Amino acid sequence: MSLIRHNPWSLLDQLQHEMGRMNGLPRKNEDSGDVVTSDWAPAVDIKEEDSQFLLVADIPGVDPKEIEVHMENGILTIKGERESEKKTEREGYKRIEREHGIFYRRFTMPEGVNADGIEAKTDKGVLTVTIPKQEEVKPRKITVS
Repeated sequence: MSLIRHNPWSLLDQLQHEMGRMNGLPRKNEDSGDVVTSDWAPAVDIKEEDSQFLLVADIPGVDPKEIEVHMENGILTIKGERESEKKTEREGYKRIEREHGIFYRRFTMPEGVNADGIEAKTDKGVLTVTIPKQEEVKPRKITVS
């Protein structure tokens, strides 16, 4: 059995977004305060290994220069934008299934991650963020003199 994400308001959100674009209104997801939404959300896998966490996100078509990875107060934020080519078709219908626009994902990291050692790289449309764990503090015996 597969899990399917269902958003009953997605068609209404899409209609509102398209109507705003036609009327030249600013995007709903531009940073204009504390609330940030996104046009699409990339699929993300998170794997825990002995010495690190790996976060792998599918972001085909996103220029690496348009990706921001940020860690603050235990929250890892990934933000970026995928542009689409503007094509005009005068005859017939067209259907667009590729998502475009801004994406924004946030992940709460467990305690014990090394924020200074985080690395991010892209390869063929896949973003890999490596989040190293801090070394465990080992107990030591203190002799009393």
